[in-house]
Amino acid sequence: MVRILTILFFLFSLALSAININRASSAQLQSLNGIGPTKAQEILKYRKTHGSFNTVDELVNVKGIGPKTLIKLKPHVSVR
Repeated sequence: MVRILTILFFLFSLALSAININRASSAQLQSLNGIGPTKAQEILKYRKTHGSFNTVDELVNVKGIGPKTLIKLKPHVSVR
């Protein structure tokens, strides 16, 4: 029972924490609603070419991410 509660707590805390787009792996990025393998790779490619994101709003500079997607992502991502 304790093990199940520990796992549930861990999953709950993951759901509430924002994903740092400057450190996230492809798999972590894909856990975000609206980000599949292609967009995750574009984020990684952008990050490699341009360096770290200074703000979450810079995600609109990534190929395939527009204002509507950014609005959905904002509550779930961070740059710190």
